[in-house]
Amino acid sequence: MGGVASPDLAVAVSAAGGLGTVALPVVPAGKVAATLEAMARRTSAPLGFNVLMPFVDRDAVEAASSRCRLVEFFYGDPVADLVGLVHAGGALAAWQVGSVAEAEAARDAGCDVVIAQGVEAGGHVRGRVELLALLSGVLEAVDVPVVVAGGIGSARAAATAFVAGADAVRVGTRFVATQEADTHPQYAHALVAARASDTVLTDTFSVMWPDAPHRVLRSCVDRAHDIGTDPVGELEIDGTTMPVPRFSVLVPTRAARGAVDAMALYAGESVTDVVAVVPARDIVLEITAGAEELLRGD
Repeated sequence: MGGVASPDLAVAVSAAGGLGTVALPVVPAGKVAATLEAMARRTSAPLGFNVLMPFVDRDAVEAASSRCRLVEFFYGDPVADLVGLVHAGGALAAWQVGSVAEAEAARDAGCDVVIAQGVEAGGHVRGRVELLALLSGVLEAVDVPVVVAGGIGSARAAATAFVAGADAVRVGTRFVATQEADTHPQYAHALVAARASDTVLTDTFSVMWPDAPHRVLRSCVDRAHDIGTDPVGELEIDGTTMPVPRFSVLVPTRAARGAVDAMALYAGESVTDVVAVVPARDIVLEITAGAEELLRGD
């Protein structure tokens, strides 16, 4: 979800009964601590912290581990030393994986939770296996709780995952189109108009993060190739304006200016379920209550 996964969004999801997760890559540890403390003052519910391995900062991990219930890592081989750092701070450790072998490595590294990401997922994608097939293999391989991610955007998709053995589901794309997310309106409206077939797994947006396939809207790939200007726009981050190079990994937040439609518009196959920009709470309640209803057979 990139920079649109704001503290406001994480707080809203946690307050509604989910585990809201915030990512603050390349943010100094002191600011990570201050941000998480400010979030904790807004809700007594648990919060999560996401760490992208290409940008890992041990000091930030340490700061988050004493302030969050769960710290999770993504896009790198599981590392026992980092898991130990999380445990020392009092948090649970999770690793998002794209293969059975990676799930086994996460278990061996001491992770409390494994997050199995199917190829249907939006944003950066670790593996090449469809979600339910990956889940089956991971469940056979590990004995820790397994969360599934990728293509989960509705109560029916969540219920299907639970029947298949998942302990929890992760939802990403639907939360991009929420009132609390720091999403540029043009990006949010593109998600509302899109369907699963409008997404593509590509390596187009690799500036700043090479060799990392990602799922985006096909329209932004076409536009990025056609635009012919570089940079395509600019973002304001922490009061500083910075250019957005063509094919950059950067996602258009509300502060983006320029050719937003040529920036990385991350979207998973669950984009079909994005039909309006709504409060995050509505999505949490819709999916949890709807999945419970389906599982009861009501």
